[in-house]
Amino acid sequence: MTTARFVDSLEAIEPARWDALRPTDDPFVSHAFLHGLERHGCLQPRYGWRPHHLLIERSGRLVAAAPCYLKSNSHGEFVFDHAWAEAYWKHGLEYYPKLLVAVPYSPVPGPRMLCGDDQDGELRRECFAALQRETDALGLSSAHVNFDQVAGEPTHDWLPRFDWQFHWHNRGWTDFDAFLTDLSAKKRKNIRQERARIAADGIRLRWLHGDEVGELELQAMHDFYLATFHDKGNLPVLTLDFLRHLARTMARGFVLILAERGGRAIAGALCLRSSDTLYGRYWGCREPWPGLHFEVCYYQGIEYCLRHGMAAFQPGAQGEHKLSRGFLPVPTHSLHYVADPRFRDAIAVALQREADWLTSYHQQLMRHSPYREPPARPAA
Repeated sequence: MTTARFVDSLEAIEPARWDALRPTDDPFVSHAFLHGLERHGCLQPRYGWRPHHLLIERSGRLVAAAPCYLKSNSHGEFVFDHAWAEAYWKHGLEYYPKLLVAVPYSPVPGPRMLCGDDQDGELRRECFAALQRETDALGLSSAHVNFDQVAGEPTHDWLPRFDWQFHWHNRGWTDFDAFLTDLSAKKRKNIRQERARIAADGIRLRWLHGDEVGELELQAMHDFYLATFHDKGNLPVLTLDFLRHLARTMARGFVLILAERGGRAIAGALCLRSSDTLYGRYWGCREPWPGLHFEVCYYQGIEYCLRHGMAAFQPGAQGEHKLSRGFLPVPTHSLHYVADPRFRDAIAVALQREADWLTSYHQQLMRHSPYREPPARPAA
């Protein structure tokens, strides 16, 4: 017999049981990452997050799960539904709380329904059905599954949505110079000039994994993170204890890139990695040297992937400036259940218009591809 239930913490779930359900080694849906957010003060009701994780069990055995939250705002999601919330408000209705399946603060495509070896998709459908039932039972406005790497619509009640991110994919290059040879002459020249300026300014780059990083480096990275969020007027929610936790529990899956000048760390980028993909997450600096952001956040990540034989580098959301540096648009997907059929129909129309514009936008982007021979267009 298959049953679904929701729990308010991952504390009671054994890490090995949860991680055994991951279809890949994606670090963001690991027990260590998700429980670390809860344990170290990053997810709090005052930030709009209440854990409400989905568990699917058969005869008492955990067979599927999803990182799920009750949200009282849309902060830290990166699939923007503020216009939907405003429409509810204008009609005298409450949009929040809503149900969200996502990795908090992380616009990273990956598995969201953790179903192990679910070859026929039965467990995935069970998860979506359970989410829909919970939304209706709690009287919520909606349920959302953000950055789900499995595209498609599980039932007619779920609305598909997509967007573009800029990712780098390894075409078999052996080193950075080989990568540059596939770029147009102008882009190749610009990148070499940017990198040469960093070297001329006496800036040294270091990579450290979680089992190599020390307390001073972690404190420096957290200070960089705080400074970036302060400069942008955003709320910094990741704690230093959370970074310590990641370094300790993820070891080689935790990658810190530090820029140093005169023996002092002046900038840094925090990345996580799977067996084949590097994920850029946070960056910051004390001294805004020209080109420093591009070196720390993009070129060093590409270098890391080439040296370690990795297939892809995902540096984060947004940023058309990534295009000229070798990152091409790749579709990301989400799914949305809107309980009220009137709003569901209206949002469906809006999403179709959005999709038409995004398709046109992709065509514009690819006319400016930095590569001499761009790859085939990814399917939306």
